Amino acid sequence: MKYLLSIWTLILLALSCANGQMTTPASPNTGSPGTPLLPSHAATAAAAPTAGVQVTGKPVVRVNGAVLTDRDLVREMFALFPYAKLHNGFPKAQEPEIRRGALQMIIFEELVYQEAARRKMTVAPERVSREERKFEQQFGSQAEFTQYLETEMSGSKAKLRQQIKRSLLIEAMLKAEVEAKSAVTVSEARLYYNKNPKAFEHGEVFAIQTISILPPSNANQETLKEARKRAEDALRQAKETKSYEEFGLLAEKLSDDDFHVNMGDHKAVDRDKLPPEVVKAALAMHPGQVSELLQLGNAYTFFRLNAHTSPGKTTFEEVEKNLAGNLQKEKYEKLRVALGKRLRQNAKIETL
Repeated sequence: MKYLLSIWTLILLALSCANGQMTTPASPNTGSPGTPLLPSHAATAAAAPTAGVQVTGKPVVRVNGAVLTDRDLVREMFALFPYAKLHNGFPKAQEPEIRRGALQMIIFEELVYQEAARRKMTVAPERVSREERKFEQQFGSQAEFTQYLETEMSGSKAKLRQQIKRSLLIEAMLKAEVEAKSAVTVSEARLYYNKNPKAFEHGEVFAIQTISILPPSNANQETLKEARKRAEDALRQAKETKSYEEFGLLAEKLSDDDFHVNMGDHKAVDRDKLPPEVVKAALAMHPGQVSELLQLGNAYTFFRLNAHTSPGKTTFEEVEKNLAGNLQKEKYEKLRVALGKRLRQNAKIETL
């Protein structure tokens, strides 16, 4: 499993501060899931230009003599909370915790980098040049890139190359000490499966999509009548659908319930969590069929049955991929935490 994004994403996030406020020269595509160890969420770059988040370059922590600033801290805060742009900054109630988490992350990154340097790890010059070209290509024009260099790197490409090299060394250290050691074999996954049989047992479940018409709680008879008419018309259209996608698109268009944003899909639901009326209807249906109209209180609803699974135990073959992935993530995190503790043992860390 790959946890790290391309190195130019790391650099974009590490360096995207300008004029005392977070700025972004580009919005790169996201890759595979990022580890929380590095500023590896590409969405962070897109979220960076957020009003009210000021950075001045003031020191916030010293790690074995190396000074990290509020620019590093804010960049990491955006990695932790990439929706800051939508919220016009960080939620006040969550900001202290986000800040604490970000501080721990930048300390960890610096310790990893220092350990890589202590081990005399190297990066081939051609690799740095390749990543530098990729980074430059993220800008809309040469003028934008030049402006970025002037603002962030004092016009120095050498400084940019050093930042790229730093990120590459962090990546190499994490791959060697965490990622490479976190691999999970099929045998290990099967052993976990055999030792935890109850974790893979399931009750009776139904996979359904719904379309619901929900009149106001204080609706009068006329409003209820109109709601039923809407529901009947929606049901007529739903009966004509031939697939999950067709029903889902109709749910997005017509349904009032919260699931309409996910094509009406409730995924797999345990029998005891469904209304008795829904269970009764589902037991008489085959996958792919659409139920008749059901009235639940003042609400009108109907559903498409996608699957009906009897009580039993999921086979290893059915869970192998997800199980191995989950075990690997767990193993990865344990190794990461252990590495962090080991690097902190003799480190001098001063919060400024």
